[in-house]
Amino acid sequence: MAGMSALFRWTPKNSRERLVTLIGKPGCHLCDDAQAVIEKVCGELGVPWEKKDITEDAELHRQYWEQIPVVLVDGAQHTFWRVNEERLRKALS
Repeated sequence: MAGMSALFRWTPKNSRERLVTLIGKPGCHLCDDAQAVIEKVCGELGVPWEKKDITEDAELHRQYWEQIPVVLVDGAQHTFWRVNEERLRKALS
């Protein structure tokens, strides 16, 4: 039955269901700058976003430690280091 429950949890993504993920770490000024842009753009567009701490996730640390802050849109890498407000807005529109 475990396989069946996975099917019930899966829902198809429509174009309006977006998620922005900020991967960073505490005390990172570029991460704070990126968060300010994400909060503004996502707030204006009504897109949910989340923040992940690279110091608490070994896999994220392995993948991204040289690039933080990293921004994912729907799980795919959008940018790193600096977030361009207009580029993020276009990616979410």
